[in-house]
Amino acid sequence: MNHRRHSGLVVAAWLLAAAGTAQAQSARDPLESWNRAVFGFNESLDAAVLKPVASGYKAVVPELVRSGVGNVFGNFSDIWSAFNQLLQGKPVAAAQMGLRVATNTLFGIAGLFDVASDLGIERQQEDFGQTLGRWGLPAGLYLVTPLLGPSSLRDAAAMPLDLSWRPAVLSHDSATRVGLSTLQLIDVRAGLLDASRIVDDIALDKYIFVRDAYLARRRSLVYDGDPPDLPEPDDAASEVPAAPK
Repeated sequence: MNHRRHSGLVVAAWLLAAAGTAQAQSARDPLESWNRAVFGFNESLDAAVLKPVASGYKAVVPELVRSGVGNVFGNFSDIWSAFNQLLQGKPVAAAQMGLRVATNTLFGIAGLFDVASDLGIERQQEDFGQTLGRWGLPAGLYLVTPLLGPSSLRDAAAMPLDLSWRPAVLSHDSATRVGLSTLQLIDVRAGLLDASRIVDDIALDKYIFVRDAYLARRRSLVYDGDPPDLPEPDDAASEVPAAPK
């Protein structure tokens, strides 16, 4: 099964489900004026550059090649996921991700083919922002970052470490690093074309839709899909969620 084929639709379904459950999170957006300005800048850049390039990439590059590129990047990120699962005190999940990396590296030709998923070893993606949340650090204020998009104070603090773990950092040649980073960005954007199209069609206020979906999804990821009930809006600013067990 080609898991990247339906990735855009899966993300879109996640956005639709999450946006309906995140209204209490909007109290975390006192920076809305700034965030909307950055959001508008990112949308303009996406419309002028990223989306056309990603669309051209998807139209010109054969699906098999695109799938292989995405698999290699995904296999690399799985190593970071395994490390974060260890930091979160989940040795079994970390071992499963380690097995996934070993399987795809050895039998998937350095990760070109996702053999592990075919064998039932599914990806469980983790990052350092989730690890900080697991340790009990609250998400903090919602923040839209230039170029990188929706985030929170916690996730923005974790971003330098998360971004440092990518294939480009292994090269000492600046041109190679730029090329790999650009290819990874285009690959990610190409995978989100279907999702962004759906959001454009259904969202009356795209900023609010993306904000609420992002906060709900990140909260769910921190608690492994079973987050506790949100505090009442009047208490949201004063209560700090307990660390997941």
